[in-house]
Amino acid sequence: MHSKNIQLFKDKFGSNLAILAHHYQSDAIVEHADLVGDSLQLAAAIPELEAEYIVFCGVDFMAETAAVLAGPRQKIFSPDLGATCVMADMAPDYLVNNILQKLNHHQRVIPLAYVNSSIGVKALCGEYGGSVCTSSNASKMLTWALTQGDQVLFLPDQNLGRNVSARCNIPDSMTQTIDIRKKGSNINPANLASKKILFWPGVCAVHFRLKAGNVMEIMHKSPEALIVVHPESHPHVVDMAHASGSTSKIISFVEQAVPGSTIYIGTEDNLVLRLKQKHPDKNILPLGAGYCSNMAKITPELLSSCLENLSSDNAVQVNPSLISNANKAVETMLRVTAS
Repeated sequence: MHSKNIQLFKDKFGSNLAILAHHYQSDAIVEHADLVGDSLQLAAAIPELEAEYIVFCGVDFMAETAAVLAGPRQKIFSPDLGATCVMADMAPDYLVNNILQKLNHHQRVIPLAYVNSSIGVKALCGEYGGSVCTSSNASKMLTWALTQGDQVLFLPDQNLGRNVSARCNIPDSMTQTIDIRKKGSNINPANLASKKILFWPGVCAVHFRLKAGNVMEIMHKSPEALIVVHPESHPHVVDMAHASGSTSKIISFVEQAVPGSTIYIGTEDNLVLRLKQKHPDKNILPLGAGYCSNMAKITPELLSSCLENLSSDNAVQVNPSLISNANKAVETMLRVTAS
């Protein structure tokens, strides 16, 4: 019933409606999407869309980013703004601001925020001359950020930060995870002066489930198996895997594997199972990350209801005072990535 209603609204609005879905959405949502992609692909697509109504099936920070990038006549909608991100919630903007102020009293610290962050954090990145990144372009953005100041504060995912730093050949001795307890009062900027990269102590609730022990067990029982994981996984897991990368890179890895390959994939299971269906000539198995409970909040019922109420009153709203700096941070990412 809900699928039929969704199709009726798609027929009604035609090219004036675009439904975007992240790879971690269920098949019941993906089947209705006009565009499916990772965070970078979907963010980059917003300025190119002609549709006035854009429905973003993902978590809240994705819809917020879309609202920042939307044109004057475009409206962004989310089937459920209660679909939040655990990682993003680990870096509230008031605390990030307190710590940035403290760090910048000592030397110039450039914030680089993973897109899994709130609009407030993105605005702080723009205000402090920093930017944002996705798992697809994190290496390029970190390389850029290192040229902009004395230090980089990478947030909120310390696992992605450490994996990207290693890829950029930054030694561990030049990095440190900061102590954000007691509103950052434990931080002594002078003691951090020798570090090039500071990490916020956040993690992804999905990829955090992947453990080195799981990988070792697979390598022992299936030594011929290939293992590919998302870089939000612990560095030990990434180091043991045959490859790591964004959802788009994981998809490419599977596509390029020879028929008959056994491939364990360490990312959200909706994508893993979709790849298994798409590539029956390969033995594709989940590594054990499981499902994202917040992504799962977007259902066909809520999508159908959203399409019934495409009015300005229901569009995603962002604080007008944050838009300029948040847009600056996002546009910097798109510009540097394209160069």
